[in-house]
Amino acid sequence: MSAEKEQKSLGNKLKEELFYTPDHLGEVLSDDQINSALSFSDGYKTFLDRCKTEREAVEYSIELATKKGFEEFKAGKKYTQGQKVYYNNRGKALILAVIGNEGLENGVNISAAHIDSPRLDLKPRPFYEQNDFAMLKTHYYGGIKKYQWTAIPLALHGVILKKDGDKIKVNIGEADTDPVFCISDLLPHLAGDQMKRTLNEGIKGEELNVIIGSLPFKDDSASEKVKLNILKLLNEKYGVTEKDFVTAELELVPAFKAKDLGFDTSMVGAYGQDDRVCAYTALMAALECENPQKTLLTVLTDKEEIGSEGNTGLKSAYLKYFIADISRPYGISEKTVLANSRCLSADVSAAFDPTFSDAFEKNNAAFLNYGVCLNKYTGSRGKGGTSDASAEYVNSVIRLFDKNNVIWQMNELGKVDQGGGGTVAAYIANLGVDVIDVGVPVLSMHSPFEITAKLDIYMTYKAFCVFANDK
Repeated sequence: MSAEKEQKSLGNKLKEELFYTPDHLGEVLSDDQINSALSFSDGYKTFLDRCKTEREAVEYSIELATKKGFEEFKAGKKYTQGQKVYYNNRGKALILAVIGNEGLENGVNISAAHIDSPRLDLKPRPFYEQNDFAMLKTHYYGGIKKYQWTAIPLALHGVILKKDGDKIKVNIGEADTDPVFCISDLLPHLAGDQMKRTLNEGIKGEELNVIIGSLPFKDDSASEKVKLNILKLLNEKYGVTEKDFVTAELELVPAFKAKDLGFDTSMVGAYGQDDRVCAYTALMAALECENPQKTLLTVLTDKEEIGSEGNTGLKSAYLKYFIADISRPYGISEKTVLANSRCLSADVSAAFDPTFSDAFEKNNAAFLNYGVCLNKYTGSRGKGGTSDASAEYVNSVIRLFDKNNVIWQMNELGKVDQGGGGTVAAYIANLGVDVIDVGVPVLSMHSPFEITAKLDIYMTYKAFCVFANDK
């Protein structure tokens, strides 16, 4: 061998020892592991189709949990190792607990995901008629590109409270026999003025008006006859009047089903994968957790997309109060429990998009099929609004994953000055808990049809499993 070739060989060996190169899951997993990962997403797609709102996610999660032996939590009761309980916060947030062998004074392991997603909420007085169309007024929820919500089929989900207190569950647009709803858009031939708008203003908030009917009530003396006909149909089916919609919680979501994506079926395309992909993987890890060393808490929370506000978001005290309730019978303060606890903030990250590569700093971007993402900090620009995990805690998580063959990648959310985003991590860190963001990379995040890779989903599930059972 020539001296030059020998030097190159030594250089390559040294690179292997000193460089950090993330692994592509498709190259390092066996065929059996890949098949297991692909199969895992079958249940995930069912979860996405069943859980298009936070209420539906709580209801379905409790359904799955009770089959696994979880019982409703009772404050003041002492629980023993292996017992499983759940706390339902107003039907819109959920905590699952699997009691561990160690005392609560040694802390708990917390996995926290959010189950709300960007959508269109109905305004309190949504109904109106214009030019022989019955329409609904909406107020968008969370960060969306408004133009993406036009000219697609929409389904209506939520609840209506009648004056007698009866609660009506609404789910229209998902069954094959259901009608769907739609926001119209201008044809290109007449959109000259619209096309001069900025992309952000291409569709304005007050133009997100949903078409719900076009046939009039046959009465020559009545006005707003199309609106009247729709309200008559709703009254006949549900027994509601327009006044009942003032207190209703109704959400318009894409009527798409979760689908395999790509010729190789390696990806999932669906609405609401931010953050239900992390909610599902954390939930599955909790349901399969038996007799952990430390008590495991799995939090499926609400309102993250609008800043975690309200009494079902993690800016509120419901997690802290739950920990106080579960530890009080043992004479342990929640302060002691929290100070010794650890958390994986289970949230997605932006996957590198080759079409829009300028938004990413490639060396610190997340890629599809490279494993579970670790995000030391989120926030925007100068790390504003983030918790910024400590070196010690990041190291402990990485060593745990390495020890258990969980393939991971470290990333940031785009270029430093490009923008940014937040998660629930900061609010859990404010309780004195060590926390880092861990989750799945997503393409087309916050769109009506987001994309994830099945291998990443499975690896994220593995990450939550090893965390659940870690000492």
